[in-house]
Amino acid sequence: MKKIVPDPPLPSTQQHAFGHCDAGHPPIFCVNPNITAHDALVHVALYLRSAYASGYQALDHVHEKGKGLFWANLHAVEMADALVEAMLEGIESQPVR
Repeated sequence: MKKIVPDPPLPSTQQHAFGHCDAGHPPIFCVNPNITAHDALVHVALYLRSAYASGYQALDHVHEKGKGLFWANLHAVEMADALVEAMLEGIESQPVR
């Protein structure tokens, strides 16, 4: 059976500022508008992998009392990465239109 109405396209990004430093000026950086959801998720996956890798290496320099908190943070990054990867796999498994 052929669908009469196609699925709506995924939303794209809106401009979103970040890098607030409370120095009395506007934020220095922003996410650009109109980036596709797929492209944005690919970049999120890369950023999460980098955060996990650098965090894992930083564990060697954290005092024993702080390691539990740091591990909790790494697990949160790992869970976020798994969710983003699952979303990407879902998007990429859709037929090309």
